[in-house]
This record gives sequence, C-alpha cells and structure tokens, in this order.
Amino acid sequence: MPIVAHEEAEEIPWRPGYRVWRLAGAQQGVGCAVAIARIEPGAGAPLHVHGNTDEVLIVVEGRVEFRLGDARHAVEAGHTVSIPAGQPHGFTALGPGTAVLHSFFPKIGAFADTRYLEGGPADGAALR
Repeated sequence: MPIVAHEEAEEIPWRPGYRVWRLAGAQQGVGCAVAIARIEPGAGAPLHVHGNTDEVLIVVEGRVEFRLGDARHAVEAGHTVSIPAGQPHGFTALGPGTAVLHSFFPKIGAFADTRYLEGGPADGAALR
C-alpha cells in the first residue's frame, strides 16, 4: 500500500530504548527506505559507517548528540543531518524527553554494507 498511516506502521525490532517504524520501502513499491524512530535518553546508534549509502536524519522532537567522524554536535528539533556514504557516525538521545527522528536512505538495504566501529548491528538491521 503506498499510503501508510504512521500509527499503523510496521515496527521493526531495533535496540533497547530505540524503537523504529517503517514508513516507506519495498512494501510500498519504492527503492528507498524511510522510517520514524523514538529514542529514549541515553539510547542511540553506535559509531558505524554505511559504505555505499547516504543517510539523512531529521530531528523532529528532542535533542540528539551526533558524532560525525571525530566531531560531536548537539542537534535539536527542526534540524536535518546529512551523512554521506563512508562518513563514520553515531548518535545518542540527550533528553530530557524522547527524541523523534525521521530517517531516509536513498536505497533499500543500507545496513547490508554497514561496518560497526563500536558495538554491533541492531536487531532488525536486515529488515531495512
């Protein structure tokens, strides 16, 4: 179905304190991947690299600390972070409340070529 009601979106298992719902992908007949995530303070993604895929993260609510290479940036709602393929990155929700992010990958399967520099893949990485 090309129209997805966010409250009815499929949840993808991810990480403790980090929930993800699929908004667009192969099930909607497109070759990109869009999701919404709710991330509790202290949760996030470890430092990693998507080898051949760009990533765009839109901070909708809350505050998130992004690591982009060696730099750290506190990013608030109303900002977009563009991460080119090959750029090491990770992020952590800062609180005090839950952070809400929209993610966009221009192609499906971005996690197939992801290398983790810290930690490991999320539970549902193969589903995105």
